[in-house]
Amino acid sequence: MLLKIFFSFLKIGLCSVGGGMAAMPLLQNELVTVNGWLTAEEFTDLVTIAEITPGPIAVNAATFVGLKMVGFLGAIIATIGVITAPCTIVFLLTFAYSKYSNLSMVQGILQGIRPAVVALITTAGMSILTMAIWNGNFYLKGMDIRNYIAALIFIVCFFILRKFKPNPIYVILGSGVIGGIIYSLLP
Repeated sequence: MLLKIFFSFLKIGLCSVGGGMAAMPLLQNELVTVNGWLTAEEFTDLVTIAEITPGPIAVNAATFVGLKMVGFLGAIIATIGVITAPCTIVFLLTFAYSKYSNLSMVQGILQGIRPAVVALITTAGMSILTMAIWNGNFYLKGMDIRNYIAALIFIVCFFILRKFKPNPIYVILGSGVIGGIIYSLLP
């Protein structure tokens, strides 16, 4: 099991070009679909917790899943797995970039990667949004008041972030307090 956890997170770390949010589709596929270590709801909770705790999302997720599956040793193995490839790649790329950054081919490669990273981040965001509000699908049929409240909180937070550009921590804390109050009043 430790080897399976290590190699699963090594694969996630190796393929997580673009950072934490770009890793979300990979994390979801590996943790929910391929290995079944988490349910879709647990994955959404994991993303929420990993977002509000210090550190990279993939590292937080690896630590949590390793701890859940095997215990403390699993957390260490999963964390080592997820950081091994990026640390190695960053070291090699830093060396190569400092030496070859002026080449037009290198600049072309970087410009070609950017749209793919944006697509990965958008996919992750849409996946998390549909899970949080519509329980994984876009169908309005079967929605209850909790889904509408979640959608309203999302819209208000999105508007506040775009219009006023506050510190996102305040928006997260505020929406948590408001959600806690509203959801505790519901039956």
